[in-house]
Amino acid sequence: MHTLPVLLLALTCTIASATRPNILFILADDLGVHDLSSSGSTFYETPALDALAASSTRFSQAYASCQVCSPSRASIMLGKSPLRHGITDWIGAKSGTDWKRNTKLLPAKYTHTLPTTDTTIAEALLHAGYRTFFAGKWHLGGQGSLPTDHGFQINKGGIAKGSPPGGFYSPYKNPLLPDGPPGEPLPIRLAQETAHFITQHHTESPSTPFFAFLSFYAVHAPLQTTPHLWKKYQAKAPKHQGNRFTPDRTLPVRQTQDHPLYAGLLETMDTAIGNLLTKLDTLGLTNDTIIIFTSDHGGVSSGDAYATSNLPLRGGKGRQWEGGLRVPLFIKHQGPQKTIKTPVTGADLFPTLLHLAK
Repeated sequence: MHTLPVLLLALTCTIASATRPNILFILADDLGVHDLSSSGSTFYETPALDALAASSTRFSQAYASCQVCSPSRASIMLGKSPLRHGITDWIGAKSGTDWKRNTKLLPAKYTHTLPTTDTTIAEALLHAGYRTFFAGKWHLGGQGSLPTDHGFQINKGGIAKGSPPGGFYSPYKNPLLPDGPPGEPLPIRLAQETAHFITQHHTESPSTPFFAFLSFYAVHAPLQTTPHLWKKYQAKAPKHQGNRFTPDRTLPVRQTQDHPLYAGLLETMDTAIGNLLTKLDTLGLTNDTIIIFTSDHGGVSSGDAYATSNLPLRGGKGRQWEGGLRVPLFIKHQGPQKTIKTPVTGADLFPTLLHLAK
């Protein structure tokens, strides 16, 4: 796809300040393109993300670089397709002759860490004078290939694992994120860590731009929420006329957005995002900050908690149909908002952000 000019033309003319903009990149995990109120959901409630979308340039045909997380995340970090950087499956997946499923077709071996020979977006911005920060899910390698090995000066919670070791409530059991008060929600904590970094940086080095990458573990399994939110969405769930699941090749596929645990977890992530954006406003940094929001691939409609429905798109996470690859993408910046219909991918964000950062 020749998509880079689309992002550049859509955004370049709106960053007219002589100073380089701050960049806040927010990445959700396993969030489907139709999982926001603003994208058509009548079950989930996402007021903070809806408001952000309304004030942003929206890309109505945004695609993840892969239908699973590690390859897609590496493409965002490197601006390359999975075939180019070599991470072609989620890190930890079996490959070669270790593959034990009922098929004679063996998957190719893949790279298990983010290549050190490539330049990440964080390394490029750090070299250009940006202060860099990472919080949340990494899943691009362990010791020797953590965020701090790839250009991020601060890392809060980014480890080798792709799901939160202790779940979504403290104690987190994460060696790089101290536990909070018992029961503290992980999405809230990660947004707080990001807000603390931005506040401290603004106080100490207001003339230096920052690049903050908030990578939520939500809304990945294990799906967890509070009793209050569970009851709220249990009562709101639509009454069904017919099957809630329909078989598609090897697995049943959820047909309706009605999972109360998923809805509660999504609302908690939305609240966390709202808190962070409010902090930007309070500090007077919103107009000086480019804000990107997207997901690493489509929602989980079959397997792995059967979290959501991506209809009318077919499939979801793990499947190379539209439901597994289409993602929300919007970019808030100064200037008029618009909707871009030309297809773009997560890999396009690397060169576009470097251009906008001059």
